[in-house]
This record gives sequence, C-alpha cells and structure tokens, in this order.
Amino acid sequence: MRRLAALLPVALLAALTAQQTFADGHALVLDARAAGLAAAAVALVLRAPFLLVVAAAVVVTAGVRAIGG
Repeated sequence: MRRLAALLPVALLAALTAQQTFADGHALVLDARAAGLAAAAVALVLRAPFLLVVAAAVVVTAGVRAIGG
C-alpha cells in the first residue's frame, strides 16, 4: 500500500499534464504544446537537469507557435 501511495502523485501529475496538453474543452488537439512536451521528454531521456528540461519545452513551444502564426 505504501508503494502504491508513493506512485499515485506521479500518475496524477502525468494524467494532468496529458489532459492539459492534448485537450481543448471536449476536443483532442495536437499543437505547439505537444511539441514542447516531446522536447521535454527527449531532454529527460538524455538526463538533462530539470531547468534545462523546462527551458527546452518553453523554447520549442514558443518556436512552434512563432512559426505557426
């Protein structure tokens, strides 16, 4: 039970991140937020420091939004 309780906040945060990234009201969307999330995931796989992960997500999201209009 303790192990499950320790993993519950991580699962809830992952679900919230996915919902905020891919949902817009009642519709699923794929926009700049998804690109930022992908960049953050790549940075995490490369074991980058947390601030670099956040910076990568911000820069990629802003870049995609700037290119897209």
